[in-house]
Amino acid sequence: MKKISLLGATGSIGIQTIDIIGSNPEKFKLVSFSAGLNIDKVREIASAFLPDTVSVMKLEDAQKLQTEFPAIRFVHGEEGLVEVAGHTGADILVNAVIGSVGLKPTLEAIRAGITIAIANKETLVAAGDVVMSEARKFNVPILPVDSEHSALFQALNGENPKRVTRLILTASGGSFRDLTRDELSNVTLAQALAHPNWSMGNKLTIDSATMMNKGLEVIEAHHLFAMPYEKIDCLLHKESIIHSMVEFEDTSVMAQLGSPDMRVPIQYALTYPDRIPMQNAKPLRLEEIGKLHFEKMDLLRFKALGLAYAAGKEGGTMPAAMNAANEVAVALFMKGRIPFVQIEEIIERVMDTHRTNSALELEAVLETDSLTRKIVYAMIE
Repeated sequence: MKKISLLGATGSIGIQTIDIIGSNPEKFKLVSFSAGLNIDKVREIASAFLPDTVSVMKLEDAQKLQTEFPAIRFVHGEEGLVEVAGHTGADILVNAVIGSVGLKPTLEAIRAGITIAIANKETLVAAGDVVMSEARKFNVPILPVDSEHSALFQALNGENPKRVTRLILTASGGSFRDLTRDELSNVTLAQALAHPNWSMGNKLTIDSATMMNKGLEVIEAHHLFAMPYEKIDCLLHKESIIHSMVEFEDTSVMAQLGSPDMRVPIQYALTYPDRIPMQNAKPLRLEEIGKLHFEKMDLLRFKALGLAYAAGKEGGTMPAAMNAANEVAVALFMKGRIPFVQIEEIIERVMDTHRTNSALELEAVLETDSLTRKIVYAMIE
């Protein structure tokens, strides 16, 4: 039985992880988890799984829950996230929080020797060099949860990485894939959140609409698979059936296919290197689909993807600055304070003025993240 700690239990990935744990009680035990403000859901999960430790955002919520569940230890805030991540006895940490807040807990788990199942893109985008260096130092596996990186991980399994010529990340195109840039001027939040293929959290869905999500995945793939950016391509694939591909020197291409269901890569990360049956899953039937379509990614149309490539290639603190600018801009859009097209404009302005620090140190990353957020808010004011 694997003992699991979970960051972001009430988000989209977290809820699906809980579903997998609950469907396989003989294989998994939830020993700790974190959540934000959805306290009703926290009560539901705590009652069902009786973990050792739970972290919530606010002190008052932690105190109230402590009286309701005296057998469970309740903590709060950033320190609570770190405590859940480094829970003694956990075999694997599923990091499913959104944003760079997942960085410190990830490092805590690595230093505790806990395997990481990473669904928190921003951690590797902002500080991939730091995280992967620590993982190598402590000999801790980093297992991908994103469907695209899970596909690459599976396609590379048993292969010689020196024989790889390309990693090919597929992209659905997001909510506005059929719109021109001119047509993006007046799109609404509701339209942006209506993803055609996947059920994801709000921030992730907005990132998919701008195509920044794919940009973050490019940088993540660079760190996870030690692959230069020149060997990482993206392909528009609206059906989301092929989740990603690997091309080798002999022109062979290995692809991983499946119905769009995030529980599949989550479960694979939890069971790796084994596989178990997926409960209530829809098997892939290609004869029902009939055709699959592919298009080259247009970096003029999907400008955010081009910005992410540029940030990744520059390296240093530039990816952290780009990521922080994107997080703030997306939050501002969701609050109705800026139009959709201004997300890209903010990111580009930040990147144009950011002075990159090439030092691969955590302090430089955290300083960049904090300063960039202040700059964006000042820019909007």
